Amino acid sequence: MKISSNFDSGNIKVIEATDPLNIQLEINNDHQSEFYQWFHFRLETTPYQLHKLNINNLDKSAYPDGWEGYQAVASYDRQTWFRVPSNYENGTLTFELEPECASVYFAYFAPYSYERHLDLLAWAQSEELCQLQTLGQTLDGRDMSVLKIGQPSEDKKTIWITARQHPGETMAEWFVEGLLHKLLDDEDPHAAALLSKAVFYVVPNMNPDGSVRGHLRTNAKGVNLNREWQTPSMENSPEVYLVLNKMRETGLDMHLDIHGDEAIPYNFVAGSEGIPSYDDRLKDLEDSFKAALLTITPEFQDEHGYDKDEPGKANLTVGSSATAEEFKALTYTIEMPFKDNNDLPDPDYGWSDRRSYQFGQDTLAAIVNVVDKLR
Repeated sequence: MKISSNFDSGNIKVIEATDPLNIQLEINNDHQSEFYQWFHFRLETTPYQLHKLNINNLDKSAYPDGWEGYQAVASYDRQTWFRVPSNYENGTLTFELEPECASVYFAYFAPYSYERHLDLLAWAQSEELCQLQTLGQTLDGRDMSVLKIGQPSEDKKTIWITARQHPGETMAEWFVEGLLHKLLDDEDPHAAALLSKAVFYVVPNMNPDGSVRGHLRTNAKGVNLNREWQTPSMENSPEVYLVLNKMRETGLDMHLDIHGDEAIPYNFVAGSEGIPSYDDRLKDLEDSFKAALLTITPEFQDEHGYDKDEPGKANLTVGSSATAEEFKALTYTIEMPFKDNNDLPDPDYGWSDRRSYQFGQDTLAAIVNVVDKLR
């Protein structure tokens, strides 16, 4: 029996792995950080034998509430990820599986590899309306990439989509993959309507270093990028620094920042009601976008989510709040669950990569309802 995680986004610490019914594991911290929650590893063993895996010390993890009701995911082919019955008690997540193959992968959520990220960029740039731009490099020397989609003109709106500031929130890049496949489909009516009125700038992965390193929440230096938007720097947060400078160069009429939430088993949005310049115009834009998304997909709801910020009390170090205030634009943080969507539960797959992909396409369709009012 062997457990390994020395691969893209791998993360696990083996404490004991001699008895298949008593495998003891822990999760490594993000580099130079106290955060930990993301795991991804491979078990090589004898098939058709029951295995009981325990991941310990989770009461000290980044979001202990996220483990209640959570089910781990597993895959034999790294393509289809299914849920494994799991139980959380006294700081330990326990899950059991009788593997059908000698090698099985486990993860916190369906991984989105750096190679798939590069494939997505390469595919997108091959489309006539899309241009791949490199803004600069991360601390580990990886490219910070943005996809420019459409032909700019003075009367067109500028819409930004950023995803995966927190690298363990892989559902965010699955969401963007779905959105891009719809936006670059030359036979899609929503895409045609939008690209006649707007230019898109899409950053599929805001944190490539953390993604490869197997981090939950931070970059190579242990910095939470979604607290860097007031004073980003090339020393600590080049990812935000480069993207924000590009936003200032292009202008911004709408910004969606795509995330995942550990604890809340629903899809929801967090708005900019707490920024100093929030007004009736922004409220109307927010309400129109939510109404459209509620009509388009039953995967979205607006009853469960974060508490709304009090007027003037928004945290302007957070990406969507910072851009809403600076550009006086419609911005939302979109959150998807690590668990399941309790409105439409799926015991076999829970909230999944495929559902995230579809939600990205549905969200793009909802933008049609507000694009004319953005400026």
